[in-house]
Amino acid sequence: MTKTFLPEVSVVVPVYNGEMDLPPLIECLRSQTYPPHRVEYLLVDNNSRDRTSAIIETAAKFDKITIRHLSENQIQSSYAARNQGIRASTGEIIAFTDADCRPESDWLENLVKPFIDLEIGISAGEILALPGKTILEQHADRQNTLSQKHTLAHPFSPYGQTANLAVRRLVLQQIGLFRAYLTSGGDADLCWRILRQTSYKLHFAENAIVRHRHRSTIKQLQSQWYRYGESNKYLHELHGVDLMREFTTQEYFYRLARWLLKEFPVAAAKSALAKPSKRIDRADLVDLFNTPIGLLNVRARSIGQRQAKLPLAAWEIPQL
Repeated sequence: MTKTFLPEVSVVVPVYNGEMDLPPLIECLRSQTYPPHRVEYLLVDNNSRDRTSAIIETAAKFDKITIRHLSENQIQSSYAARNQGIRASTGEIIAFTDADCRPESDWLENLVKPFIDLEIGISAGEILALPGKTILEQHADRQNTLSQKHTLAHPFSPYGQTANLAVRRLVLQQIGLFRAYLTSGGDADLCWRILRQTSYKLHFAENAIVRHRHRSTIKQLQSQWYRYGESNKYLHELHGVDLMREFTTQEYFYRLARWLLKEFPVAAAKSALAKPSKRIDRADLVDLFNTPIGLLNVRARSIGQRQAKLPLAAWEIPQL
């Protein structure tokens, strides 16, 4: 960072049942290269049932960095928790990440740099995967599921995900905060309101990196893609985004049959004929099961889109 550009920064992190994630997250916050006297970390407990509150309280009292312990117990929503942190913040720049993310040491420094340009209102950093051992984790890593490059290329309008995002406080004073009653899609909604209602621009800070753990079980993966479907339905109602086309039953059967009758046997035959040292390994398995995993994800997303019901209260935009 240049010595002439060190704005005060507030980092807001919503936390729900985060006792396993908080210690490594706090260690990552301690290691940030951004001057500690210019940043505060607001950890917002969203009605957790584990030791989250006690861990945050201890860190707030004894840690060498400025950690503030806040609570949001009225609305069960990460966006409501973020709003609580924003209202309590003092920084000129407000950055966001999540409890299960691991920011690299220069994350905040690189995320804040673009704001030296007064036309920049949003800075989005990159989201990479933590090392994963399961086929599902490696599948998501291969697909770059969490990368900001997907959301920045959204056909309706670019946006950054709150796992790695920063905005100017002045912008929020103009367009309001997150929709507190949304459970998904609030990051897109906030970015789109900024880009469409103001003259501010979005900058992709690719070297501002946080690492995120991919889902390791089918249940977790289906829940993730179900929420993607919910998000699209909510954004369809709020902004007119096109609904995603659902696969027909025939399309599911065709793709699955092609995998069973062609892709799988070909890969199995190649493995059987190969030398032991070149037989199928875990990386090959990821590719081999790409089709069925992808079909499960598409189905979960379709169900989420079909079943989502936008809460009436989500039309309200809280003000700073």
